[in-house]
Amino acid sequence: MLPWFNGPFCPLYLAPMAGVTDSVFRRLCKEQGADVMVSEFVSADGIIHRNERTREMIYFQPVERPLGIQLFGADPERMAVAAQAVVEWVEPDFIDLNFGCPVNKVVCKHGGSALLRDCPLLEKVASTVVRKLHPFPVTAKIRLGWDQASINALQTAKILEDAGVKTIAIHGRTKDQGYSGDADWDQIALVANTVSVPVIGNGDLRSVNDIARRIRETGVRGLMIGRAAMNNPWIFRQARAFLRSDIVVPDVSVQEKWDHILRHCRMAVAENQEEEFTMASMRGRLMAYSKGMRNGRELRSELQRVTKIEQLEQIRSRHLAQSEEDELAVEAA
Repeated sequence: MLPWFNGPFCPLYLAPMAGVTDSVFRRLCKEQGADVMVSEFVSADGIIHRNERTREMIYFQPVERPLGIQLFGADPERMAVAAQAVVEWVEPDFIDLNFGCPVNKVVCKHGGSALLRDCPLLEKVASTVVRKLHPFPVTAKIRLGWDQASINALQTAKILEDAGVKTIAIHGRTKDQGYSGDADWDQIALVANTVSVPVIGNGDLRSVNDIARRIRETGVRGLMIGRAAMNNPWIFRQARAFLRSDIVVPDVSVQEKWDHILRHCRMAVAENQEEEFTMASMRGRLMAYSKGMRNGRELRSELQRVTKIEQLEQIRSRHLAQSEEDELAVEAA
């Protein structure tokens, strides 16, 4: 069993999200209390071809440990070769196999959740990678199935368990659902209470109450937080405090949120050393952070045009001033 399951508390994972969970964001979530990191998915072919962008995506700093590199692909031998190359290059704590991505550009190459419709190939990929890396740990992430008519998470999980996979993360939606509808935690619980390896639940974990409820009701051994962390990385700090000490940590203030946003952007620019390109690529992240903030529509309009840290600092100053004025007006009313 992986060591982070040996303690008294349920480990909190940061979910792998393409274009989101880079090294900078992982470090920020680690500071907030995330226990285990998983990289955004990388192509086995990109690893084999020594693609420079792919090598950048598997970079991490020691402070991010424990961390796994997630691979996708459909050729068992190439997946195994790529996994071994990753282990030799960067020495992660585990390799994670992506059998859950619903994105068409991955599925059309028979990767990600496409393998949920081809269990013999899924088994071949998993067992080949496990044998190649033994005794190095291999984990996997799946969805409930391809669509509502073909839910097979329990079958898939048993196949992966028999193949030697150490843990299984389950997103409680089908491939066809994408990220719509509600995650089905009854199916996750069924798997968690049937297989012997730890099951990590994922889907609709938006608050501390959601997290505490799923631990209490489902039998999962870990939880994986994805989209909620994009606009609220403090959810890890709140969940950790509540689960370990029953302490309710209040939401961060708008000042603290802006301090975090600026720090994130400065770290990203320092990492990439190309301010305008980096800030342009950060716009999606800024949109996520702005969720729930005052004057959201106007704020997002400004953030979509940001190209420099200085601009972001000016937007921050105006927004904080306006927020303070709004608060004073409410108090005076």
